[in-house]
Amino acid sequence: MAFYRKIKISVMGILAILLIIAIFVSLTLGRYAIPLAQIITILMSKLLDLPVTCSKTMEMVLFNVRIPRIFAAILVGGALSVSGATYQGLFKNPMVSPDILGASAGAGFGAAIAILISLGSIGIQISAFLFGLGAVVISYTMSTIISRNNNAILVLVLTGMVVSTMFSSFTSMVKYVADPESKLPAITFWLMGGLSSISKNDIAVLLIPIVIGLVPLILLRWRLNVISFGDEEAQAMGIDTKKMRLLFIISSTLMTSAAVSVSGMVGWIGLIIPHIARLIVGPNYKAMLPASFLIGSTFLLFVDDIARNTFTVEIPLGILTSLIGAPFFFYLLAKGRKGWV
Repeated sequence: MAFYRKIKISVMGILAILLIIAIFVSLTLGRYAIPLAQIITILMSKLLDLPVTCSKTMEMVLFNVRIPRIFAAILVGGALSVSGATYQGLFKNPMVSPDILGASAGAGFGAAIAILISLGSIGIQISAFLFGLGAVVISYTMSTIISRNNNAILVLVLTGMVVSTMFSSFTSMVKYVADPESKLPAITFWLMGGLSSISKNDIAVLLIPIVIGLVPLILLRWRLNVISFGDEEAQAMGIDTKKMRLLFIISSTLMTSAAVSVSGMVGWIGLIIPHIARLIVGPNYKAMLPASFLIGSTFLLFVDDIARNTFTVEIPLGILTSLIGAPFFFYLLAKGRKGWV
């Protein structure tokens, strides 16, 4: 046991080192290239309160554009990955992703409405966040009324699919009535996902709900192990499965809604990253949830680097995650099909 524990700690250390490397690589990349040595000099100057020897432009690009965007990519990637892993454990289904209960569809509709009525960036984020939470509240409330504790998980999933479809239809309706010259392109681009408009103020808006949602999941992740075996086993160990499932759903939804409200619709991360984490550290959620956060953060940083550096025009993140995620998921499905079916 001690040997395997040491291996998992070593793996976590490697994943953390890879994330740190990805951060420094991302800091150097962009339209305005900054050498790594110069970045280290600037950061040390700020930390030690020494005179900054670089140009004001370089300092502004680093602190106002690049660092906020990198932090946003870390938080969004980690939040979606942990939410996906949590939902897969709750519903005992490897095909579940963070938008299973309608959070992403609700957030998309909220953002579309905010863009249609010309709210600012903060208004768009708040609207997307609230509608994302609202969609999951509707899913959970309706499933509770319909199921009456019979096949509760199945009814919850089916209700989430209906609510997700409903909000997607509402979004299509908003796009249909939107001005095709200005509003429709803005709505369409937001729904494709991206971090191009991230600022320092957005980090605080993103950080607070993600931390609030992440802390209970990390502290109680051992109970997710028990719930994933089934309600009877969990109840035999004295766990109130209904309350615990509600807590996990609230925490995951809070993180998903916060991530989507800032980044737009970035798919596949919450679906494929938990599988990668499971292959690396095993199915134990004590290790899998932290690994999912680290891998998801590194993956989205990598994708965002491609998005902003490959062409002269930035590629939406949702397109890239789909192009990378779908073939990779086919590979995972072919390799691990015996354990999934």
